[in-house]
Amino acid sequence: MEKKKAELLEGVAQYYSAKLVEHGETPRGVDWNSEESQVLRFSQLTKLIDSVTRFSVNDLGCGYGALYEYLASRFQEFDYRGYDVSADMVRVAAQRYAAKRNAQFLTAAEPDGIADYGIASGLFNVRLGHGDAEWRGHVESTLNVLDRTSLKGFAFNCLTSYSDADKRKDYLYYADPCHVFDLCKRRYSRHVTLLHDYGLYEFAVLVRKVL
Repeated sequence: MEKKKAELLEGVAQYYSAKLVEHGETPRGVDWNSEESQVLRFSQLTKLIDSVTRFSVNDLGCGYGALYEYLASRFQEFDYRGYDVSADMVRVAAQRYAAKRNAQFLTAAEPDGIADYGIASGLFNVRLGHGDAEWRGHVESTLNVLDRTSLKGFAFNCLTSYSDADKRKDYLYYADPCHVFDLCKRRYSRHVTLLHDYGLYEFAVLVRKVL
């Protein structure tokens, strides 16, 4: 099982490393269409953060660290740790924010410590050649990780199964938002928000452990 997961993550790492080479430190370098859509996603996911004092964030699938930049433009006091399976992404992010004392970047599939909040943007989209059942298992095991490593809650997004059939791509994973909401409600918290109204072919889920 662990060998199979390692092979799965290696394929994802190679995919994103190739995107970085092709497009550089840009939204397209992490497979988003535009900076506007990237910022819109961050604005939905960070609705989870409800803090007037210093807080900490684990960013799983951090890419070149764009979420750090978004957080820094809106919050003054926070600690950020970014994790990515692509060593190339982590290297670029570490160089990009080398002067930021509240930011760290590590090559890893999961956080090595607990933060107030866990965030995963775009982490579940690229399944490559893996089937629905296999990728769904990977998504659920990763949500378990987010739950285990977050104190106050976690947020993530997925491409939606309500996407138009003619716009879908075989190498991407489209999740059923109703199934994902039910899973999070039953497994992680009574306080779950499903956001499916922000104009993209995706949805965001916010899981709050405390109110």
